[in-house]
Amino acid sequence: MATRWGICAAGLIAHDFVTAVRTLPSAEHTIAAVAARSSDRARDFASRHSISKAYGSYEDLAKDPDIDVVYVGTVHTTHVDVASLMMKWGKSILCEKPLAVNLKEARQLTSLAREKNVFLMEALWSRFFPAWIELENQIKSGAIGDIKLVTANFGIKLGDNPSDRYTKKELAGGALLDLGVYPLSFASFVLSGLKPDKVVAAANLMETGVDKQVGMTLVYPSSKIANLCVSFEAESPRDAYVIGTKGIIKVPYPFWCPTKLETPSGVLEYPLPKSDTPFNYQNSAGLSYEAAEVRRCLQAGKKESDRMPLSQSEMVMGLMDEIRRQVGVEYPQDM
Repeated sequence: MATRWGICAAGLIAHDFVTAVRTLPSAEHTIAAVAARSSDRARDFASRHSISKAYGSYEDLAKDPDIDVVYVGTVHTTHVDVASLMMKWGKSILCEKPLAVNLKEARQLTSLAREKNVFLMEALWSRFFPAWIELENQIKSGAIGDIKLVTANFGIKLGDNPSDRYTKKELAGGALLDLGVYPLSFASFVLSGLKPDKVVAAANLMETGVDKQVGMTLVYPSSKIANLCVSFEAESPRDAYVIGTKGIIKVPYPFWCPTKLETPSGVLEYPLPKSDTPFNYQNSAGLSYEAAEVRRCLQAGKKESDRMPLSQSEMVMGLMDEIRRQVGVEYPQDM
């Protein structure tokens, strides 16, 4: 039986997710319903994507008995409320990153998932890309020896009139929550979830009080260091390196959704699934990889993913809390 998806949001990323899921076998995945903040938005999205059910409220989607799992693609300040609503009605959840605004909210979600005995996963799609999986295999094989240094950068330049979600405190704006989840998760991934002993961060802030550029150094046991940065000030190469005692692996731009991997033995390529429908964001066809992981977990009766465990979501969220504390960025949700 196909996994029946409910889509909670009708924005650009929801379009890309639905389009990516449609690259998977229809016998395994079906988009059963969509919900938005208004009936008009939901109906328009449903019409464009040939979805049979459109709901003008999230609660109506939560109550639908014919939904197996809900993709939460709303803005991150609403994740805790929307995902909680769905889980209280027994729905499994794939929630866009960042999972929440802070660790307190993330723990609220993970605790509720365990209480309701439902599946929950943060949609950190990077972990399911074939290039990241091969990177893990290369590290475990000892191809580059003992890892000593991890670097990753994610810098983009905002336009003259950026969206409020990038700049406003009440919307948990800033480069760290928008982009930082990727380099922090990359470091955590290549170091097998190792927790750093020390975190040192510095930032430039906007007039609104949120960060526009952050540099982060994480010091781990066994002489391992991660140097990471995010920026809304300028475009960076947006690549990542894993440097070991025997060699280097480069994850070239875009490191968070790569189709190539540069290893000591050569360059490996991983073409994306094909779609006739255009995407809004780069390499969004790769969202199909996380959807396939959700189905695999549900079929196996799992309540969380082995490749994207809830403990990792909590650890990265805790690191972002500490970084924000150090640079002086506080949100209303922290009070």
